[in-house]
Amino acid sequence: MPTKKLPTREQVPPELTWDLTTIYPSDADWEIAFKEIKAAGQAAAQLKTTLGASADNLSHGLDQVFDLYRQLEKLYVYASLKHNQDNDNATYQGMDQRAGALAAQISAQVSFVEPEILALPAAQLKDYIAANTTLQGYQHYLDQVTATRAHVLSAEAEELLAGASDVFDASAATFDVLNDVDLPFPTVKDTMGNDVELSQGVYGTLIESTDRAVRQQAFRQLYKVYGQFRNTLASTLSAHVKMHNYRARVHHYTSARQAALAANNIPESVYDTLVAEVEKNLPLLHRYVALRKRILGVKELHMYDMYTPLTGEPSLTYTYDQAKAEVLQATKVLGRDYTDIVKEAFATRWVDVVENKGKTSGAYSSGMYDTNPYILLNWQNNLNNLYTLVHEMGHSVHSYYTHHNQPYVYGDYAIFVAEIASTTNENLLTDYLLKQQTDPRTRAYILNYYLDGFKGTIFRQTQFAEFEHFIHTEDAKGVPLTAEHLSAYYGELNQKYYGPAVINDSEIALEWSRIPHFYFNYYVYQYATGFAAATTLANNIVNGTAAERTAYINYLKSGSSAYPIEIMQKAGVDMTQPTYLQQAFKVFAQRLTELETLLADLG
Repeated sequence: MPTKKLPTREQVPPELTWDLTTIYPSDADWEIAFKEIKAAGQAAAQLKTTLGASADNLSHGLDQVFDLYRQLEKLYVYASLKHNQDNDNATYQGMDQRAGALAAQISAQVSFVEPEILALPAAQLKDYIAANTTLQGYQHYLDQVTATRAHVLSAEAEELLAGASDVFDASAATFDVLNDVDLPFPTVKDTMGNDVELSQGVYGTLIESTDRAVRQQAFRQLYKVYGQFRNTLASTLSAHVKMHNYRARVHHYTSARQAALAANNIPESVYDTLVAEVEKNLPLLHRYVALRKRILGVKELHMYDMYTPLTGEPSLTYTYDQAKAEVLQATKVLGRDYTDIVKEAFATRWVDVVENKGKTSGAYSSGMYDTNPYILLNWQNNLNNLYTLVHEMGHSVHSYYTHHNQPYVYGDYAIFVAEIASTTNENLLTDYLLKQQTDPRTRAYILNYYLDGFKGTIFRQTQFAEFEHFIHTEDAKGVPLTAEHLSAYYGELNQKYYGPAVINDSEIALEWSRIPHFYFNYYVYQYATGFAAATTLANNIVNGTAAERTAYINYLKSGSSAYPIEIMQKAGVDMTQPTYLQQAFKVFAQRLTELETLLADLG
């Protein structure tokens, strides 16, 4: 039987692809915009040394610079999405690189803005704001800028750093190309015995197979590839960590973590509280892992056994069309206005659905203020992909609400609150499915899926957060981040998290080498805090008052008009306290108990 090959981009039906002509009708229009934006960047550079002269100068200057960024983001999003849909396409590789280089150039050209704002005495800036209604609209932005007064360098120094942004990001770009295009994945057998080309998406399906030989083969073959490139991957990750530490150091932060969290006024205690509460509740994860070993009936539980359903073959599968209908039903509780936005997403091709050769792996929501909030998927007909769709739709509807209710300057939102919107949707889907399904085996499957999701989002992402903090701390101490050092620590960390019931396979020590999020900047902890906060919010939406549902929609509309902690407090969750985490673990314990009971009754 011939090997099943991924389709090329040209072979994918148009209705299963995103429509990027709403951004630019053609690549030629993108090229025209590129020239115009380049000229606008040169014009904005002429504002240097003028912003502080008067309130009008400052307000007009900010308008001009933010309009430039608005045009630049549109240019960048188009090139990025085109590149991601087929990383092998040289034309779009080039456009993406050119957009990145232009972004670095413009960033350098307007890097004087914050230093000139900070050069204004506080009293004078206050007078400017009082006298100018346009500046009053920038109040929160100006508060954010002045809050970083101790960490902003001279205009010349900021220009040098901004101009090197594409250089600073080079190691992450190298990882992306290696991970998505150049790694030589082998052919493996699927559950039906067919030869399939291993890929990130295919691996995600095979690791859930009920055939243990399929899981083991996929696991070992995947990590065999990463193992062959472990030194290269350690080098790219080490360079990226050094960049984070360098930028934090020159901006007078005590650590890369402090610098990353300060951007959104997140106390470092939020990070430490997360790790502490998760470690306190690791016995719950160990209990779940022990249940998995018992139900699977294996003498030894391996890491490749951690994703197969405990209830046998999945009782729920979904085509993409069926999944769209389920997303609408699950989010109906949020009101008609919300579901109308979801319908628009499906009707006007916001979603790029299926995996094709060269396409970026995984899933995400993208876009900017003047575009649709697009979604990239690599669709497989399973429950996991239904959850992925409802998750990414949470991001995209959040973006839609923000773009339609905030001015451009506040028309985005911090990652810290972004993951709350997406994981609230996941919690709503779980609640909906449990209400719809009465069959014990189906309920057990959904509960198992929920517990796996909790494990993957709160426990696993906190494990990643611990690792991320470790590598930044080690580099700051001057310890080389070799493949051996990274693997040794990661293996020990994995053993601590999953406990004595599972064999700590040697391959899993290499997991750090394939995680794209380690190339972001203290990002992963927000998945865990977001999922925990979403537990409280989903409960408020399903079981609370109309006022609580309105508070949630208002959060989606808030963008970055206030600090993330303040926005979430208004939505009903105080993330400076451990209570929201404790509530999440309570739900995990309750659903674990129900699953244990169901599986015992089912024999």
